[in-house]
Order: sequence, then C-alpha cells, then structure tokens
Amino acid sequence: MAPPHLDFNEIKDKLSYRFRPWQRSFQFWVRVSDIYTGYKVFQLRVSLVKDVEKQEAMWERQHELAAEKIYAMCSDLGGFFLKVAQIIGKPDLAPAAWVRRLVTLCDRAPATPFDTVRLVLERELGQSVSETFERIDEDPIGSASIAQVHRARLRGEKSDIVVKVQHPGVEDLMMTDIHNLQAFALYIQKTDVKFDLFSITKEMEKQIGYEFDFTREADAMERIRQFLYKNKKKSPVVVPRVLQDMVTRKVLMMEYIDGIPILNLGDEIAKRGINPGGKIAAAAKLNILKSLTLAYGQMILKSGFFHADPHPGNILICKGSEASNQLTFVAYNNSILLSLSSRMLPNSQVALLDYGQVKDLPDKLRLAYANLVIAIADNDPIRASESYRELGIDTLSTCENEQQEMLKLAQTMFDTKLPPGVVMLQPFSEESSIKKIAVQAFPEELFSVLRTVHLLRGLSVGLGINYSCSEQWRPIAEEALYLAGRLKDKDRKTKVRRRSFLRRLYRKE
Repeated sequence: MAPPHLDFNEIKDKLSYRFRPWQRSFQFWVRVSDIYTGYKVFQLRVSLVKDVEKQEAMWERQHELAAEKIYAMCSDLGGFFLKVAQIIGKPDLAPAAWVRRLVTLCDRAPATPFDTVRLVLERELGQSVSETFERIDEDPIGSASIAQVHRARLRGEKSDIVVKVQHPGVEDLMMTDIHNLQAFALYIQKTDVKFDLFSITKEMEKQIGYEFDFTREADAMERIRQFLYKNKKKSPVVVPRVLQDMVTRKVLMMEYIDGIPILNLGDEIAKRGINPGGKIAAAAKLNILKSLTLAYGQMILKSGFFHADPHPGNILICKGSEASNQLTFVAYNNSILLSLSSRMLPNSQVALLDYGQVKDLPDKLRLAYANLVIAIADNDPIRASESYRELGIDTLSTCENEQQEMLKLAQTMFDTKLPPGVVMLQPFSEESSIKKIAVQAFPEELFSVLRTVHLLRGLSVGLGINYSCSEQWRPIAEEALYLAGRLKDKDRKTKVRRRSFLRRLYRKE
C-alpha cells in the first residue's frame, strides 16, 4: 500500500494561518512599545529645555517620528488598525504630523483577489457568478478593512448595483487585534490618561463584531430609512435601496450611486474655476455639514438608532439629480464620493456609506444625552454635572472650579465645536480637562455617540468650519425631553423657537 501523499505547501499554509494571530500580536506589542517608550523618554528630555520655541520644535519632530511608526504599523498590519488610524487621525484629536500621515489610510486596504471573491459569491449565493451577473468589474471600487465592493449589473436588469463582499478570514484577525488593544488601553489608563479607555475598547469589540453580519447591516439600513421617512416627511438624507433577496452574512447588494472622493473636494472646486476658500465653496461645505449633522441629531436624539461611523471614508456627495436635493446616505463602500456642478455648488449633497456600525441607544441614555446637549448649548455647568450623573459617567476631581471644568470636558467630548482656546485634544497635557477631571467610569454604550461626535468634528475641522452640533441639536433635544414628559414647556419663547425650527426642518413634504 502506497504511503499517503503529503502536500507540504498545504501543511505550510495551514500552519501559517494558525500562527498568524500570534505573529500579529508579537508585531503589535513590539511596535506599540517602541512608540510609547519613545514618547515617555522624550517627555523627560523636553522637560529639561526651558525655551518654549525649542520645546515646540522638539515636539513637532517627535510627532513626525511617531507618525511614521504609527503609519507603518497600521499599514503593515491592516485590518482593525485601519480603523484605529481613522479614529486617531483627525485634526481635532491628533498632532498635525499624525493627521498628515494617517489621512491617506482612511480608505485603503489590500484587495482580495477576484478568484477568491468569485468563490465567496458562489458559495454565498448558491449559483455561479455568470448566472447571477450580466457583468461584474473584477477590480473593486474600494477595499476597506472588512470588505471590498465591486460595481456590477444583475442579469435582466438595466441599472448598476454595488456588491459588497467580506474578506475571508478577517474576523479572527480583527478580534485578535482588538484584544491586544484592550490590554494596551488598560495599561495606558492606569499610567497616563485618567479615562476609562478599557470600556471604550469593549464597546468597539461589540460594535465591530456586528460588522461581520451583512444581513444585520441590511436590516439597519431599512430601519433608518423607515425612521427618516416616517409620516412622509422630507429627510435630510436618502437611504439607497437594498436588494433584500441578494443579501447573505458575507455578501450585500444595493443601488449604485456615483460620485468622487470628498478628500478631493478642494481640487474639484478649483477645477470648476471656483475659489476653494471663497464664499461659494464655504456655502457648499456648510450645507454638507449641516445636512449631515441634522440627520445625526434626528437619529441619535429622536430615534436612538443611528449610523455610528461617519468617518471621511464613509461620506459620499452625489451626482446632481432630482434626488440630490437631499443628503444621501449610502452603504456600500468605504470611499467618500462627490459630484458638483458650479451652478448648484452651494447645494452639493452628501451620501453616507457603510451601515456596519450602528447603535441602538436605550431611552434612558438617549434622554440623558439630550439633557447634556442642552447643557452644552446653553453653556450650563450645573446641568452638565447633572447630566454626567444621569449618563453614568463617574468622575473624580480635586481641581478648583470643578463644574466649569466638567462643562469644558463635556464640550470637548460631545460637541463638534471645540471650547475657546482648544485646538485639539491633548490628553497628556497638564491643562487638559481629561487630566483635571479623571473619568473613572464611562458607559460602553455611550462610546458610539462619543465617537460619532468626534468624527463629525473631524469633518468640521477638515472643512474649515467651526460649527456646533449641540446648538443645532438643541431644539431636537428639547422636543425629545418634552415628548418624554421631562421638559415642562412653560417658557413660551422656548416653545415658539422649537416649533419654528421644526417647521423649517420638516416643512417640505
């Protein structure tokens, strides 16, 4: 009897696959330790320098050095670390050197070869690609950390669609990455940043875990559509149609919407002979931001169920059409797209992509957050302190003027407009509110709101607009509390202001 044939390449591939999480863990800890210790050693060195200008120059060089290392780590490891780059690579949160380097990682990830994509499609749909599609582009429109998207047309149809396909094996790797980050976050919050980072990473684990089920994403899109078009009201966004009979756990199909990346907004405006820093361009940017934040105010404060990932890679500005008189939310790709006509530039419209991360906020937290929104909008430190307790945010402070510092921290965490004198969050700075007010406990469920506001703020800063979502959301928050019986509307001016705002908001059927 002949001995069984051993396929050494197959054995090698299996061993490589089994040990890959260990390899990634080793790479993460080596790299993150190098970045962290570099900053700690630098802090000691810079403390010996008395000249302020020299200190600033030294910090800039240190940030540039760290930015290269962070970029290399996120780029080489990919997966979850592309999402980490999206979180920290924002102008209001990170040093400018980090932002310049990390912004290019927003919508880039290695594509899965089409032969592998074909196998996934045929396994998920139960028929061959040629039986399903009249045509499908082999080169993806975009590839993100969890999935990539292809433009296609189904047999017998006249319109193009988008096919979202999950990368094989990505779930195990991303869970490994998250667990490593959780361990690092636990260490950091005990040594440097007095903030409950571990709870935030636990919520990230839960939310990202949901992203691997595309049937859930399709259901989320439909639920948001039903809410935004409730009672036949005009929505600030358009939610595209999902092909419900063409959705599985790893494949999602929906309408195709055309456009160009928002990161090219300035270039596109200039190409049309319009000054990117002029009034017309500013009006277009403000319109984009107002429409987007208005949609989020409605979702978070009225419904509690909202899209929780508005990073620049998920925003699209649509082609001019009758439908594009509204903001468009799309969920098929991780690239921001834009189409402008110089005639309609101030009314350029946005689409939001990728509903993998959504959050269903409990009513108790939704109403407590509405109370905090009013406190921020009214600059009310007493109400802000009350809202902290109601939200379950546990703080510890020994600083003078504690209530004012808590209001400042609330503005820093939960408003798109930074407090006066603050240009970015600097958690290591002794003047930072996070240093003065230790956040000992932070509700995991509130992290999605925090992250959403920070991403909207990053967009605001990127567009060059100092804009307060809390001021825009104040009437929506008042209405939510009023409908819950928590706001006694004795002030006639408040009632008139809210009704006037809501009439303007919903007047077009």
